[in-house]
Amino acid sequence: MHSIDLIERTFPGRRSDLKRTILREALACFNEAGIEATNIETIRARCDTSVGAIYHHFGNKEGLVAALFFAALEDQASLRDRYLQTADTAHAGVVGLVYSYVEWVSAQPEWARFVFQSRFAVSNGPFKDELIARNQQRNQQLKAWMSGEGRKEHFNHLPAELIPSLIIGAAESYSRAWLSAKVKKSPFEYRELLADAAWNSLSLK
Repeated sequence: MHSIDLIERTFPGRRSDLKRTILREALACFNEAGIEATNIETIRARCDTSVGAIYHHFGNKEGLVAALFFAALEDQASLRDRYLQTADTAHAGVVGLVYSYVEWVSAQPEWARFVFQSRFAVSNGPFKDELIARNQQRNQQLKAWMSGEGRKEHFNHLPAELIPSLIIGAAESYSRAWLSAKVKKSPFEYRELLADAAWNSLSLK
């Protein structure tokens, strides 16, 4: 699973060829030089297109960053939801949430690096309201799953806003270390240990 696959899944069809090229090169630029240091001209040169074409499709650099960020989050959520569809117990769901997270990071390291570096910019930029709306919509299935029969009692004792950190916190911390080459083994190789840590952090027996 490579970044090109994610882009093609999110922006399919022949008419989106240029849009996919721009996104692909923008992702590379942002990861190589950072968001602040990258400008539209740098991306334009790599795409061999016009500045007007980039602005036509994405508005500005903030629009490009947001388009990439939203594509990554939707792809990650799609994998998460596939895991949840087969989880019929609280334990299976927690394991599925951790497994889907580390599988996505391990399969999409360039996208994961971008998500980590762009989260603040999108959360505090002109697309913050859209991010809030997308987060709410994306998390509907997760909330519905947690409130299901035989599962809701396992989560009711915890503040709702704390649950994601308890489940994904260790996996995210290790993923950051792996993406910055501080550790060698991919997060997916430690999925069982990370899932156990998540389960234990919820004090679920």
